[in-house]
Amino acid sequence: MKSQIVADRADGMGNPDYLDRVVDGEVVEALASSPAVLIEGPRGCGKTWTGQHFARSEVMLDGSEAQRMAAEVDPHSILEGEEPRLLDEWQMVRGIWNPMRHACDRRGGFGHFILTGSQNPPDDITEHSGAGRVARIRMRPMSLWESGDSSGEVSLSSLIRGGNCRASDTSFTLRAVASLIARGGWPRLIRMPGRLAQARMRDYLDNISRVDISRVQGVRRNPQLVTNLLASLARNEATGASINTLQADLTEAGAGAPARSTIRTYLDELARLFVIEPLPAWSTHLRSSTRLRKTPKRFFVDPSLAVAALSTSSSAIASDLSWLGLLFESLAIRDLRIYSQSLGGRLYYYGDENKLEADAIIDGLEGRWVAVEIKLGGGAAIQKAMDSLRTLRSKVDTTRRGEPARLIVLTAFGGGYQTEDGVAVVPITSLRP
Repeated sequence: MKSQIVADRADGMGNPDYLDRVVDGEVVEALASSPAVLIEGPRGCGKTWTGQHFARSEVMLDGSEAQRMAAEVDPHSILEGEEPRLLDEWQMVRGIWNPMRHACDRRGGFGHFILTGSQNPPDDITEHSGAGRVARIRMRPMSLWESGDSSGEVSLSSLIRGGNCRASDTSFTLRAVASLIARGGWPRLIRMPGRLAQARMRDYLDNISRVDISRVQGVRRNPQLVTNLLASLARNEATGASINTLQADLTEAGAGAPARSTIRTYLDELARLFVIEPLPAWSTHLRSSTRLRKTPKRFFVDPSLAVAALSTSSSAIASDLSWLGLLFESLAIRDLRIYSQSLGGRLYYYGDENKLEADAIIDGLEGRWVAVEIKLGGGAAIQKAMDSLRTLRSKVDTTRRGEPARLIVLTAFGGGYQTEDGVAVVPITSLRP
């Protein structure tokens, strides 16, 4: 349910059937405290709809060549209009950035512009010139709570504050979980049959390979190599696969042996397009001298992209429990990023030289932290995850980092409950922010 502040502010020009997003509250706060708001994320995740939901006028630069030409000739001409004014896909005409921020300076106050962007400019022109003027908000495809596939019986925020964990048995099957993974969280596709949704995702990646990646730096890229790299990333989803591993995988797939520097460049550009999103390793104080991993894990921004990159199906991934487990981890990481961001936290993973791992660490919660293990389900797997989390808690120097606010095992099946020592077991289809 919308908070009253969101309801009061959402009087823009958007679709009356708009589905509430977790970032709505962030947009409201940003408009009330910053001259401009920049909503960034992959194409198709709903940025434009959210921008329209809060804007009172708009300029659609991605869909109008005439408006792009007008903006290139006279950037100031597109800045006039009822506020907040939406500048959709602003990076299509990067020359509007400085006129926009100067307009913010002249007008004073807050909430003048909402910008949306599906690409992080390589020259980083937004990094410093927007300081103090532009609030940046990261948007991703829909979480299960946003798409209506989670009951929301368990609140992550409540768990962090020490609330009880109780949720009814979701009675989900492997096929149902695989279907959610393959469909993804794309607003236009959430009511579409899985087969059609996957066809659209394959079109999406084809466009990334042929067109979008070449726009990042204005340099023509090899579409087949991009396609092969996306497939390799899919095979290594939710892992810390090295450049050497990817290079060997591409060579085995018949793509030749692309240079390591080429692979790094392509990975950087896929990240700038918000197609992949690395998960950084957690750096913390331990009671021992154990060395921590530093290499980020790579995830697609939505697990449906991994399925599409390999041109497979929900029934195929449901029959491969090992890969289904990795894709379920990807789904869970997507949702945890969304929920953690709304609480002011950031997501990491933990791994050390002794092979102790935690799939997710939520940090930045006013000095508190949360450790999460992600498992499909099953009594033995859940018990092992609990033991791993307890071991991690014993290794962290809590005199310097503090006690964890919560230990959580996130599952696909079963009910929600907690142990006597407070470890929460939560089905992802019961979780909300």
